[in-house]
Amino acid sequence: MSARGKARRRALDILFEAELRGEDPLTVLAERVERQDPPVNEYTSAIVEGVGKQRARIDELITTYSEGWTLDRMPAVDRNLLRGGTYELLWMPGVPEGVVISEWVHLAGELSTDESPQFVNGLLARFKQLKPSLTL
Repeated sequence: MSARGKARRRALDILFEAELRGEDPLTVLAERVERQDPPVNEYTSAIVEGVGKQRARIDELITTYSEGWTLDRMPAVDRNLLRGGTYELLWMPGVPEGVVISEWVHLAGELSTDESPQFVNGLLARFKQLKPSLTL
């Protein structure tokens, strides 16, 4: 797994943990950075911080474009995969879009249901297609 791939997985871990604990992802991130076991790299921090800052808009986009699924009905892993992937795809322009989608779909295949990779791929691909028209 690439360094960014590991950073994405660590970001997902932090986002998922924050949701399970009912805490702000930035609080959980700060705890992990302070503990440094294992160290949190800058790319992980950028994703978690970005999701924390843009979460309302990200959740609005996911809710608007996911057909037949509400946020509450999605598995928690999928919600957080989509949050991380959406942030990286729409707010981190220096990363190739195809790589972003592929990496988050790969994580869905490893960590979620059999249907999750297709769901995550479809929604992130839709955001890629709509990116020029989405108001960020």
